[in-house]
Amino acid sequence: MYSTYFALMKPGIVAGNLISLAGGYLLASRGAVDPGHAALVASGVALVIGSGCAVNNVIDRDIDRVMQRTQARPMATGRIPVASALIFACVLALAGFGLLYGATRRIEPLALMLVGYVVYVGLYSLFLKRRSVHGTLVGSISGAIPPVVGYCSVRGIDTAALTLFVIFGIWQMPHSYAIAMFRWNDYAAASIPVLPLVKGRHRAKQRIVLHIAAFLAAALSLAALGYVGNLYIALVLLSGIYWLKTALAGFSAGDDARWARRVFGVSIAVVVLISIAMAIDAA
Repeated sequence: MYSTYFALMKPGIVAGNLISLAGGYLLASRGAVDPGHAALVASGVALVIGSGCAVNNVIDRDIDRVMQRTQARPMATGRIPVASALIFACVLALAGFGLLYGATRRIEPLALMLVGYVVYVGLYSLFLKRRSVHGTLVGSISGAIPPVVGYCSVRGIDTAALTLFVIFGIWQMPHSYAIAMFRWNDYAAASIPVLPLVKGRHRAKQRIVLHIAAFLAAALSLAALGYVGNLYIALVLLSGIYWLKTALAGFSAGDDARWARRVFGVSIAVVVLISIAMAIDAA
């Protein structure tokens, strides 16, 4: 039963967000890391994200049943009653926000996490995901919040925090479009209006390329503003250009699903590398 509730939190999504959170936190810390403080911040954010994912599972239980990759989720199979899942989500959220405030004594991290939570659960999951091709754009707001929360937990909101929001917000777009490309059949079965289905594969490929180029420019701006140095610049250029090259290959790809999986895989590597680079350079 414990593993079923753990699955309700979508641990893969939580772990991915903690990577970017760590990048923002370590960028702000500049080598002076308090392990106890860092652990409390990470735990609080993980619990809040887990709560949002649990609520998302409740909301999406009907479409999860028709999508191949989500048919085994706890709410789709009925292994957890809706009331129990919502109570679990509430407990996670209260504990998470409590830990985050206890660790930081700052209002900014709490406010940012609350915005991310409301956008993900309310605007995205409840409304736009099933109704608009712009759901991906709105959902990217929530995905960009964790690194900013990590940063603000140490230093508060400044130019670097805003730059992190832009960087990780843009990164979400090609990453999400790639998922929609190789999960085409799932999204079609659930009638979710993602860009590749609504505008076509070619338009999606164009958007992926444009967003990766915009991501490169945004990521390099963090160095131009003086927050990071040469290691970061080198890794952003190497990984970003490779990501862009991979995306451009899509226009001549014979297998769109296979190509999209490559774009998705490279996107994960890119966000891990730049998170590590900004942490090392700042230190």
